[in-house]
Amino acid sequence: MITIVMGLPGSGKSYFASRLAALIGADYINSDRVRTGLFSTTTYSQSEKRMVYEEMLARAARAVHKDKHVVLDATFYTNDIRTLFSTALQDLDELSFIEVVADERLIRERLRTEREDSDANYGVYMEIKEEWEPFTDAHLVLRSTNDNIDNMLDEAVKYLQEDINDTRTDR
Repeated sequence: MITIVMGLPGSGKSYFASRLAALIGADYINSDRVRTGLFSTTTYSQSEKRMVYEEMLARAARAVHKDKHVVLDATFYTNDIRTLFSTALQDLDELSFIEVVADERLIRERLRTEREDSDANYGVYMEIKEEWEPFTDAHLVLRSTNDNIDNMLDEAVKYLQEDINDTRTDR
């Protein structure tokens, strides 16, 4: 099972995705960690973003070939990026998408606080928000607050189980 968790910086997607991965026993591949592993200084340039996504894709494919579940955590802000992952991964295992959203007021508050792996600030959020392309394929949308992680995880697990069952019956 491959789960792609997407959303804008500060939405709570990494907090959610890391806990989802632990809950379902999946490998967790986070774009911020990949970025800091690849670059000593981050710029969020288009070429840097492309290299981060390519490395995430390679790591996901290696994990799936080892029969591991994977949770991928990044903005996945354009349809081209989502299509790249869908095309490359759909034949390897069941593929599900979860989008995490939050109120902008809460995002602004979260981005003021230093986070362990991400150096995205409100300016990066605004830049990616401008480039964000709505995702129209079937997926789960979760609204993040500061006190609903358990509900989000419950809803995600239920969705993933249903999504896997639907995929298996379609084959």
